[in-house]
Amino acid sequence: MIFAIETSCDETSTAVLSLDGKFLSHIIVNQQNHKKFGGVVPEIASRAHLEILQTIVPQSLDEAKIELNNIELFSATCGPGLIGGLLVGSTMAKSMAIGRNKPFYPINHLEGHLLSPLITNKINFPYLAILLTGGHTQVYLVENIGIYKLLGETVDDAVGESFDKVAKLLGLGYPGGPFIEKIAVLGNEKAFHLPHPLEFEKSLNFSFSGIKTAVSLLVKNQPKINKKIKSDIAATFQSKIIEILIKRTTLAFTILKKKNYKIKDVALVGGVAANKEINESFKKLCNKFNYRFVFPTQEMCGDNAAMIAWACLQRYKKNMKPDINFKANPRWSLGKVVSL
Repeated sequence: MIFAIETSCDETSTAVLSLDGKFLSHIIVNQQNHKKFGGVVPEIASRAHLEILQTIVPQSLDEAKIELNNIELFSATCGPGLIGGLLVGSTMAKSMAIGRNKPFYPINHLEGHLLSPLITNKINFPYLAILLTGGHTQVYLVENIGIYKLLGETVDDAVGESFDKVAKLLGLGYPGGPFIEKIAVLGNEKAFHLPHPLEFEKSLNFSFSGIKTAVSLLVKNQPKINKKIKSDIAATFQSKIIEILIKRTTLAFTILKKKNYKIKDVALVGGVAANKEINESFKKLCNKFNYRFVFPTQEMCGDNAAMIAWACLQRYKKNMKPDINFKANPRWSLGKVVSL
């Protein structure tokens, strides 16, 4: 059995996974006490992780109908993320591992996302993965377990962060993504003009901060912000985000083809992958270029311990070494951007 903890941001999660790949329990608690602040407060998040884990760790074992003695491997997210939350989760998992004299696997949160589609899909290596979260927007070539080539990333705001900031400008709730998506359905995506940062760049990097600034100016220049204008701005913003993501992914397809990389699968991962419009746009793009489009289940899109347990299992199968001495690293990356 594998026991995993995820505490990188404002979701507190635990999971128990058998070594044959069957989930025996999976609990995710979304912290609600950040909404009134319009964003995650790190100190509040880490305190909440500590409180919640004391409840859901025993609950997770109860659901799995096992004792702590049955756990063979322990794992936790050790980065990237908020250092307070990372310390809470990794220290608890390490303590349990030391107490039972069992191995501990530090897991990179981004690796968890990249491997999450494999939980419910049979995927061929290598595959292209588009990672869209609150803190990251990246394009990876996933060559195998532990072998990831970062092809491009955002040079400023992440796509999820942009959704949150625009939602705040429009007086919507937090997290912003679901609110933007909900009202964008009612709006006209051609009502306003928004810029396309790095449009003519030949790299696979992204930029979103200019769009946020443009929306800010749009809002300031409106004599009155009613529901119709909010919906139109949301629709225009979401459409522009999709345009940027699709253009960069199309460029990635071209580069991979020129370099003779034989990929069959394209994965969309991370919390923003749950956005239906973004998801559908990627599905159409992959159909156009004859790639198979894969993505995690809705539950696996956001931050969760199941993907951490799954990444731990894959590392264990590859005979990769555990490391009880690994220190939580809020800026733990999977590597620098490389050119193919």
